[in-house]
Amino acid sequence: MRKFFQEIKADLKFKTAGPGQKLSEPSRAPREKPKAEVAPKPRQAPTDEAQRAAAAALARLEVKPKGKAPSASQETIRNQVRKELMAEAAASEKGLSTEEKEQELPQEGAAAPSVSGVYFICPLTGTVVRKDQKEKQLREAIEAYFSVDPVAASIMEIHTFNKDREKVRVCVETMAKYLDNIYLHPEEEKYRKIKLQNKVFQERISCLEGTHKFFQAVGFETKTLPVPGQDTTEEFYVLKEEVLSRLEDLKEHKEQLLSSEPVRAQLHRQLALFQPSPAAARFELPHDFFSLTAEELRREQRLRTEAVEKAAMLRTRAMREKDEQREMRKYNYTLLRVRFPDGYILQGTFYARESVSVLYNFVREALRDDWLPFELLGPGGLKLTDENLAFNECGLVPSALLSLAWDAAVMADVEAAAEEQRSPLRPELLARAQPLS
Repeated sequence: MRKFFQEIKADLKFKTAGPGQKLSEPSRAPREKPKAEVAPKPRQAPTDEAQRAAAAALARLEVKPKGKAPSASQETIRNQVRKELMAEAAASEKGLSTEEKEQELPQEGAAAPSVSGVYFICPLTGTVVRKDQKEKQLREAIEAYFSVDPVAASIMEIHTFNKDREKVRVCVETMAKYLDNIYLHPEEEKYRKIKLQNKVFQERISCLEGTHKFFQAVGFETKTLPVPGQDTTEEFYVLKEEVLSRLEDLKEHKEQLLSSEPVRAQLHRQLALFQPSPAAARFELPHDFFSLTAEELRREQRLRTEAVEKAAMLRTRAMREKDEQREMRKYNYTLLRVRFPDGYILQGTFYARESVSVLYNFVREALRDDWLPFELLGPGGLKLTDENLAFNECGLVPSALLSLAWDAAVMADVEAAAEEQRSPLRPELLARAQPLS
């Protein structure tokens, strides 16, 4: 948690700026005029209700999974890949055309979007890129890592860039069998050769991206060998002799191949804190938030409006709810704002299918005291009590303004015990609060 706010200064620079744009210094919250000193109220003992609420909140936090700190190997990967990509990234920035730069800026006369787009964080480099650039960034990062660990990089390619998970499963299990045979029977020459035109090899392995790089990385080389009993030759992968002295490495590569997962770019929350504003419920979303193109979305909306006007009286409640659910599935992302009782507004970007519990944790991480019990109220004041529901199941897409309500008894005790009135939000966040335009 502490690390989250130590890095927040760096994270916030991405929350509104697109590639090639500079972020202006955020406005600071206006200082309040000093209040006349008031004699402190005598502190009262916490009520039974307050003690029960606080105990429940603390119990809930104790079972909350803690984020794992990045391992030393992960940091090594990030640093090395950043170094490999630095020169290329600088060259790409210089080569950005005027037309591309203009596309990043809002058109004249258009309302400024609430966020400039949907962004992702590359887990290998920590680089933040726009949604349409995440695949390219992952490829560049993995390609750069070949100079560090070609075996690991080839495994990343296999699991990340082949989208059919069933084919990947069959592929890696077959590849693992090849390596297992060598490890168990190193004296058998037949296990150290793989015919490239073999039907199983062609159908299960050769057709997937990254597989040939893996075999070369673990110590196979391509050789043309005669076919026994025939006057023809064929290409084989043949294990180099020196690899036989490192069979434990081969076993480790096999286990790594079987246990690896796809490398996925992480959605950047674009955390932002805004000063109190009457415009909190007004959203202007960029096209990144929609599954359909802008033109398709406008056409769909026009057709749906016409159909509803014609058949509004004939549609049952079940039919209307079904249409509403279909409408919700058009959105991949949602921009959510949580308004605190003092008027400050916390904003973040989420997947439309993420659960409400993610939002509760997002808010809790922004608090000075994360044990404080609170409730979130959706539009219309409906309490979000089922944290397992997805945002699109709650109607909180593609954007929504929610309200936060403290446990009144607990907050009364907190305020009575405090020597001075202070915001429940972390001071690092308050220092970055900006006006909501």
